[in-house]
Amino acid sequence: MIERTAVVCGSARTTSHNIVFLEGIKYALMADPAWRDGYFSEPPVRGLRAMGRIYAGWALSQAFYREELFRTIGFASLEDFLIAGWEANYLRRDANNLLAMIWTWQNADISANELYHGDLENALGAISADALIMPSTTDLYFTVADNEREVRHMRHAELRPIPSIWGHRAGNPTQNPEDDDFIDRAVKELLAR
Repeated sequence: MIERTAVVCGSARTTSHNIVFLEGIKYALMADPAWRDGYFSEPPVRGLRAMGRIYAGWALSQAFYREELFRTIGFASLEDFLIAGWEANYLRRDANNLLAMIWTWQNADISANELYHGDLENALGAISADALIMPSTTDLYFTVADNEREVRHMRHAELRPIPSIWGHRAGNPTQNPEDDDFIDRAVKELLAR
């Protein structure tokens, strides 16, 4: 249906390791007293704060924290980054919507349909688009190794990892001009083919 596609920090099927990460944040959220066996009766403040802190450890790489790059984007300390950057981000979200997004992410699989019946290799092999697959070299969710396995089954796919210490956030480089430039150049090249 399309001639070209660029996949940035994603995968064709959510891996078991990724599902385990998502289970952790889901259960941290649902441990809040506002959870009422299937929905939140009010905003789960403690659960949202916990979710933000857990997510902070997964969304960015070990090198990001070692180099203290949070200081380069306006945070005075690690604690400031966790509170103002992560907790605050989740405190403004609807917890029931977050659970729906987690479910969607956990169940993402291009082969889970009547056409491919769970055969991921067959589904990947059916992609005729010129594909550019760009994982971050330090993404803890969507790893280069997982994307390498997918690209092997695709007809016209190139694996081009983003050389970044921003982890998964390399794929959303609003505060990171280097990764933004890398992605921009790669996508322009893909569109020019």
